[in-house]
Amino acid sequence: MKLRNILNPAVITTDVKGADKESVIKELLDLLVEAREIPSDKTEQVYEDLMEREKKMSTGIQHGVAIPHAKTKVVKNLVACIGIKRDGVDFAALDGEPSRIFIMTLSPVDRVGPHVQFLAEISMVIKEESARKALLEARTEKDVLAVFGL
Repeated sequence: MKLRNILNPAVITTDVKGADKESVIKELLDLLVEAREIPSDKTEQVYEDLMEREKKMSTGIQHGVAIPHAKTKVVKNLVACIGIKRDGVDFAALDGEPSRIFIMTLSPVDRVGPHVQFLAEISMVIKEESARKALLEARTEKDVLAVFGL
């Protein structure tokens, strides 16, 4: 899987404003709608799919990273977006730290491979403290893409 086929400036924001998990997820969904990755009339369905997944287990992992994700009938191919919020949000992360880097993915209900591949590639980057620091220092969408070698 090529990250450049999924990530582009239209699906990245370095200025997440949401103050809680729900508002961050809605803001990231709006980003995907603006980028025409999901239809605006399906936003509520996708939000429900994401929140259903959050009920099972928080997608806040550790080191300030959260990876909200869901399988949904709304998309035919994996879509993703990235948001940065420097002061962080409580995402019920495993380490108790606020989440500041959000990588949201939506994948079709009938396909497993692309989601797993995407997360594997993203994880190779964000496991490095230097990459997480660079993401938090990013001022533009291109700065974020550069961290991922794009």
